[in-house]
Amino acid sequence: MFKRRVNKYIIENSLFSSNHKILVALSGGADSVALLRVLLDLGYTCECAHCNFHLRGEESERDEMFVRNLCNQFSVPLFTIDFNTKEYALEHRVSIEMAARNLRYSWFEKLRIERNADVIAVAHHRDDSVETFLLNLIRGAGINGLKGIAAKNGSVVRPLLQESRENILDYLMYKNQTYVTDSTNLQDEFMRNKIRLNILPLMRQLNPSVNESIIETASRLSDVAVLYNNVVKETISQVCEYKGKEIWINIERIKNRNSNLSLLSLMFELLYPYGFKTNQVKDISNSINAQSGKRFQSENWELLRDRNYFILRPLDFQHSSKPLLKYETIDISPEFVIPRDKHIACLDADKINSPLELRLWKSGDKFTPLGMKGRKLVSDYLTDCKFTLFQKDNQWVLCHDKGIIWLVGERIDNSYSITQNTKRVLMVSICE
Repeated sequence: MFKRRVNKYIIENSLFSSNHKILVALSGGADSVALLRVLLDLGYTCECAHCNFHLRGEESERDEMFVRNLCNQFSVPLFTIDFNTKEYALEHRVSIEMAARNLRYSWFEKLRIERNADVIAVAHHRDDSVETFLLNLIRGAGINGLKGIAAKNGSVVRPLLQESRENILDYLMYKNQTYVTDSTNLQDEFMRNKIRLNILPLMRQLNPSVNESIIETASRLSDVAVLYNNVVKETISQVCEYKGKEIWINIERIKNRNSNLSLLSLMFELLYPYGFKTNQVKDISNSINAQSGKRFQSENWELLRDRNYFILRPLDFQHSSKPLLKYETIDISPEFVIPRDKHIACLDADKINSPLELRLWKSGDKFTPLGMKGRKLVSDYLTDCKFTLFQKDNQWVLCHDKGIIWLVGERIDNSYSITQNTKRVLMVSICE
């Protein structure tokens, strides 16, 4: 019965066909062992992939040995890999769970391509989908987080998704098949385990069929999400401009959007994928009619409320490095013409008699922009030129002991401009 249901689910959801090679993610636990056994029973060609994350000491080695013996028993090719999961988590500033997930799926896909496999089969089942639904509900993930787990996502397929954990254990008992148990699954240290061990049992006291109810709700929400996502996608395409690694979100277009999507829903769908929490999204939405200059941060992204845009960029955004400048002093001649190029500064060389310094501008810096008489704060000049705060952060100035002589790439100080009395010209150009 179990085998027939799984085969029907594979066919109905077009997960793969009889002539496909299946790469099975095999941890050694009950779910993945049942997945391998049922696929072999159904006659599919399988190879297995096992990750050793070295997180549970002897248990991790026990799991790998079990998997090796199982694959030898059924003559299934096995590929294993070792990961320093803690080091990866620290380096990438993610949780251990997220680190393990990123490492395994990246390797699974690489191995799938190397082995010319058609799909990667993972052993998520119905109870996992219920836990994911509740986990996302608690986190406030929005409608797209309440669809449960997809049967197919790219090259990843989930043939056991309609089966309960109880059905899986019954199948293994029927097959007289052993498996290993991850002791951390019996602890409520992680949020998913808290849901499995504490919240769901309590919910079953209120409704013994709570799993079925959640799955049915998730299915209906999945249908609704298709329509919702179409509106979101169309609206986002209207309000977003992509400039390198930066995303510029047009505030005026948000206000005048043609969809019935609420402001909060739109901003949530825009920003949640970049790690902004629900409360942050509310604050950002409330700032739409506020003055520019406010900044917001998620774990890996920052958002600036600029004049006409919300500007989103990675926290590790690589500011342009210190510009490389080329210096050349020439005698002026009647044929000399000042280049009309913001990347080149032409200065009266005889007015500069001290070493030059190239630095980022700082608060309080002043200069006299070319063509003006009065001195002006650099900050005011950049504001007048419509620089964003992100752009201001990266503005360099060329100075000597009397102050700024060039706002690099913008304008020189009027005091050092070329006049009819200039005899020598210092040409400073930005090297590409």
